[in-house]
Amino acid sequence: MGKWLQAFLFIAFASSIAAERNPRTERISGSAGDVLEDDPVGRLKVYVYELPSKYNKKILQKDPRCLSHMFAAEIYMHRFLLSSPVRTLNPEEADWFYTPIYATCDLTPTGLPLPFKSPRMVRSAIQLISSSWPYWNRTEGADHFFVVPHDFGPCFHYQEEKAIKRGILPILQRATLVQTFGQRNHVCLKDGSITIPPYAPPQKMQARKIPLNTPRSIFVYFRGLFYDVNNDPEGGYYARGARAAVWENFKNNPLFDISTEHPTTYYEDMQRAVFCLCPLGWAPWSPRLVEAVVFGCIPVIIADDIVLPFADAIPWEEIGVFVAEEDVHKLDTILTSIPPKVILRKQRLLANPSMKRAMLFPQPALPGDAFHQILNGLARKLPHQKSIYLKPGEKILNWTAGPVGDLKPW
Repeated sequence: MGKWLQAFLFIAFASSIAAERNPRTERISGSAGDVLEDDPVGRLKVYVYELPSKYNKKILQKDPRCLSHMFAAEIYMHRFLLSSPVRTLNPEEADWFYTPIYATCDLTPTGLPLPFKSPRMVRSAIQLISSSWPYWNRTEGADHFFVVPHDFGPCFHYQEEKAIKRGILPILQRATLVQTFGQRNHVCLKDGSITIPPYAPPQKMQARKIPLNTPRSIFVYFRGLFYDVNNDPEGGYYARGARAAVWENFKNNPLFDISTEHPTTYYEDMQRAVFCLCPLGWAPWSPRLVEAVVFGCIPVIIADDIVLPFADAIPWEEIGVFVAEEDVHKLDTILTSIPPKVILRKQRLLANPSMKRAMLFPQPALPGDAFHQILNGLARKLPHQKSIYLKPGEKILNWTAGPVGDLKPW
């Protein structure tokens, strides 16, 4: 215990000294830094389908909570594109086509998403655009993109076992999917998808900033569930047991400030912490990853095979710490073994404003933010290969594939 406390005190001291004497930021070196600062304007044109309001605005009017939900990227991406300089009103000159559907804006009274209507809604929208415009039919969606920020993206279920059983909605198989879910070798992430951060409220976080020279006096910080007793009473399925292992091993460790309580000082506490745990829950991702980066708290990522947002632009290996799920019981040893100079460099990289901007969906948009990183990802896929265009009468997608319930009218 003495060794842990000594290491912690030294790191807190070094961090506060660095805040005063060292440059507070460090530019990302190499190609990642260049990609992060790319400007997509002039590199692509996007046509936004005008759908009946029942697919988007009316849904939001029924439940404004969707504006602040972690799945809200689908709403803000729509709003951004409507006024973006990459938007074209001439579909003949478009590189990409966007279908604005608010498929996650169906919440329980407690704010949990209900994805069960989403497949029917997406199918309905695609049937509409394929019968009203010629552009879907010429590629069967290969030059279209959809924002699908569900727990398991286009598999439309919040439990992994059932999401895997469902698989990606068959009619989305040729489209580019912009999704928060990312895990290597998983049926719910197909090649070519763009992995994005979940939505976290930028203005709310900005309003809770504390002075930059505040010492980081908390070594490890986490607030959230360790067990989901309602959906996983035995405790072995939720987070694949990783969160339970955090609690059982470190609930009495003075280096770990962990609890299920969510205090009003949550954002301030993250800014006082050296490390912030970002374990998987039902899905590998959570808004904690965004919050950690924005508040300069080194993210400790506990989610095997996770595919992180904008991985070609953000050097996650350099700013974060990756801990295998099976090694959670070693967290104290792993984190106290990291040399202070390595910690200080991670903090300098995290202090780079471009890193923070890339994780946020601000209103109004800012250069280099998450909206622009999505556009950069789409621009890097251009030009489209000629092979995406179908021959007259050619069909690839099976419109009747998938669960019977998905085929019902929406």
